[in-house]
Amino acid sequence: MQTTNLAELYDLDPLDWSAVVAGLNTGFPQAPGTGGPDRHTCWLATIDPDGSPHVTAVGALWVDGAFWFETGPRTRKARNISRDPRCTLSVALDTFDLSVNGAAERVTDPGTVAQRAADWAGEGWPCRVDESGTALTADFSAPSAGPPPWYVYRIAVRAATALSTVEPGGATRWRFDEPR
Repeated sequence: MQTTNLAELYDLDPLDWSAVVAGLNTGFPQAPGTGGPDRHTCWLATIDPDGSPHVTAVGALWVDGAFWFETGPRTRKARNISRDPRCTLSVALDTFDLSVNGAAERVTDPGTVAQRAADWAGEGWPCRVDESGTALTADFSAPSAGPPPWYVYRIAVRAATALSTVEPGGATRWRFDEPR
């Protein structure tokens, strides 16, 4: 892992990646009134066919050292990822703002899809695995997810940048030798 202190100019120490992971591991519920600036929203940026960015909110999870999200196969984000998996995901938490770069990959392993369904259900979205065993369904989802089925994606994180929102502050970028 390569660490770059972006706040060296202010004589601040680099942030500790393990502290960022510990903050993510505590979870970040996304319903209003459950934390952060009244809630936490993850923003996913994908690449449109013309090279311009497409940014949209997603209900992402941080599990097993990776970000996970779901979307329908006909959505703009799914079509973009199918063509070019490079993406970024950003979230503002209580003590830091984080943006990660990586590649999104669709997950089709039935056990993993079932575990993510259980994780999302535990966060308050009552989804379940559909009859295919490789996608999700529910009575509702965000309008931007399109109709079911919803596919599960994992972002293999290649780089991350965090900005501390508490004293003494700091800003650090990490590049990982192996995607996380």
